[in-house]
Amino acid sequence: MTFESSPGFSTPAAERWNAIGADVRKRLLTNVWCSACRHEVTISNFTGVVRGGVLLLVGRCAECRGDVSRVIEAG
Repeated sequence: MTFESSPGFSTPAAERWNAIGADVRKRLLTNVWCSACRHEVTISNFTGVVRGGVLLLVGRCAECRGDVSRVIEAG
């Protein structure tokens, strides 16, 4: 699995995502809460946008394929 941005990133989201170190990006993607699985999972098939000043990743749980998201605040 790749931990780089997918083609579904907006330009501002891609800029923010790429400003984060690769090791931190990997930790962020493998530490997403899935309400169906009830534990931390890896997000897959994700897209990214900036909403309300935060980076929002939206994708699928790698285990159950349910919808998951990750909010990444600046700073």
